[in-house]
Amino acid sequence: MDFIRKNVLTYLKGMAMGAADIVPGVSGGSIALITGIYEELLRSINSFNGESLRLLLKFEFKAFFQAVNGAFLLSLLLGIMTSIFSLSKLITYMMEEHPIPLWSFFCGLILVSAFLILKDIKKWSLGVVIALILGIIIAYWVTDLPPTTSPDALWFTFVAGAIAICAMILPGISGSFILLILGKYEPVLHAVSARDFVTLGIFALGCVVGLLSFSRVISWLLKRYYSITIGVLSGFMLGSINKLWPWKIVTAYRTSSSGEEKPFLTENLFPTSYLEQTGFEPKLMLALSAFAFGIILVVGIDRLAAYLKKS
Repeated sequence: MDFIRKNVLTYLKGMAMGAADIVPGVSGGSIALITGIYEELLRSINSFNGESLRLLLKFEFKAFFQAVNGAFLLSLLLGIMTSIFSLSKLITYMMEEHPIPLWSFFCGLILVSAFLILKDIKKWSLGVVIALILGIIIAYWVTDLPPTTSPDALWFTFVAGAIAICAMILPGISGSFILLILGKYEPVLHAVSARDFVTLGIFALGCVVGLLSFSRVISWLLKRYYSITIGVLSGFMLGSINKLWPWKIVTAYRTSSSGEEKPFLTENLFPTSYLEQTGFEPKLMLALSAFAFGIILVVGIDRLAAYLKKS
């Protein structure tokens, strides 16, 4: 019964990660950290090594499945895929028609999560404070970068895949946003629609290499410098609020490969300035309600996790 309950909970956490990954600027890594599965996720990824590969090559599938924590990864992956296929239309609709409450919800969710995660730091030091500030600055800087043009060469597609997948397991930094910055977001989407399996294969290979190598780096840092690493990761989440801020004005547009005009540069505004500069209502009460719902949801998850741990 405990096995079933654990995997059902993992599935639901995967759904939350999938929902976050649909939204550009929100990282699935943030949700993994919030829901308390971040370190287990890293351990499971790191279990794909020479020893588990030998089990696979010997066709010892049951032993391989157990070695890589297959039940956890499968439940998580099924949850992520469920959200991507079932919630993508809803979240896309919300982003287009109701962006202010959607971004306000994620602001509340990410903000309170960062502070709850910081509670895990038992002993504060100057190094932890510096790490936190550094994480905020790096995330703010990254989320403020404009998209760029990039080489069309396959080697850069590999590099983009490796970098983007690293961002996906970093709280606060969205992998899809990194692809946008690197100028590879639309080429990858085009490769999917055109069934360009060479480009997709090179991109996937980059993702695998980046994921297997970077997860080991993060695991090593958490093991050796837990408080400082948590400080940096929490800083990333706080700095990402720059990208999630609900009230924005587009200052420049770009033309997509399909000839469609899309926002290129944006500027954050206060609600009063938003009304003055755009002529649209800032929907402040709705934004505050969505913000509060994000906070309540995370606190509820935190209390539920603590209760399940005791029971």
